[in-house]
Amino acid sequence: MHLLHTADWQIGKGFGPIPGDDGAALRNQRLETVTTLAELARTEEVDAVLVAGDVFDAQSVSDRTIRQLFERLRAFPGPWILLPGNHDAAVAESVWDRARRLGAVPEHVYLATEPAPILLEEAGLAVLPAPLQRRHEPADVTAWLDAAEIPAGYTPVGLAHGSVTGFLPAEAEAANPIAPDRAATANLAYLALGDWHGTLQVNERTWYAGTPETDRFTSSHPGNALLVTLPGDGGSPAVETRATTRYRWHRLSQPLHEPDDVVALGDRLASLGEPTTDQVVDLTLRGALTLADKADLDELLAAWRGRLRHLRVDDTELTTRASEADLAALDGAGFVATAAERLRQGAEAGEPADATALEMLLAAYRRQGGG
Repeated sequence: MHLLHTADWQIGKGFGPIPGDDGAALRNQRLETVTTLAELARTEEVDAVLVAGDVFDAQSVSDRTIRQLFERLRAFPGPWILLPGNHDAAVAESVWDRARRLGAVPEHVYLATEPAPILLEEAGLAVLPAPLQRRHEPADVTAWLDAAEIPAGYTPVGLAHGSVTGFLPAEAEAANPIAPDRAATANLAYLALGDWHGTLQVNERTWYAGTPETDRFTSSHPGNALLVTLPGDGGSPAVETRATTRYRWHRLSQPLHEPDDVVALGDRLASLGEPTTDQVVDLTLRGALTLADKADLDELLAAWRGRLRHLRVDDTELTTRASEADLAALDGAGFVATAAERLRQGAEAGEPADATALEMLLAAYRRQGGG
């Protein structure tokens, strides 16, 4: 038996810190990645696709977004099992209720909004879902799996969304706990988990798939789906990682002191991979550059902003200084030279405003043909 395990699509996710066209492209790609998953499921001829929660980013997504998502699922005609997570919990008047009212749910898509077995007769698969029926559950909603009754001949597979107790970082365990041995106590062939955005193995029968489309700088090993093969003899599943992400997110820090450092930064950005338009970069700069080197840096960053999907720059720890050549250009400039000298002294004393003002003064002087 072959399964495709995925989770944390978060369709409709906003990218507040990434505005405009860049944020829209990242948001739209999440739907495109569902199409990638459907193609993967069809190519691998899986028996079912298990989506372990947070299909939608919020209950408030638009009706159009709901329809768009379910239309993408038609590309793979086999069973899809969609589980409510903490972002799209099966609360009263949930996004799942709207999907049903809209008539948007195809017949081959199962909404696992109740803790009850979903039996796929053709595959001989019993999916035991543990839906979240509110955003935060203090108790382990997978506990019912231990006593679940399924017909003889069906292979039991669990589907849940939450934090495996004692396994994830403490900040991830605030709510929705899952017992680390649930696959064993419930005698599951496999337990498909969501909530952690990176691909992660808990034990031989329990995995987090992670989000299939990278959406942040801090996730560990995101951007995958899992192809799970369950042997007929009840042995351990074989789990293979399949890369599905389009966009790749990078957090970089670069010291800058000399002209060669600016060149090295350009080389580092070029090494992130092709196409460059699929790279999202958070760049922190620190150090001190001459005004001429700062101008080269600004030109470099402007060029890369046009090549990358998104470039966010934090240069609060980068200062500029006037070189002797910069100051020599002001010889004979009268009050401009006097003002520059005063600003230079303030910059050397650690006044960032004076450093910025000096840079602006020299740039304006050059634009006017003075140097």
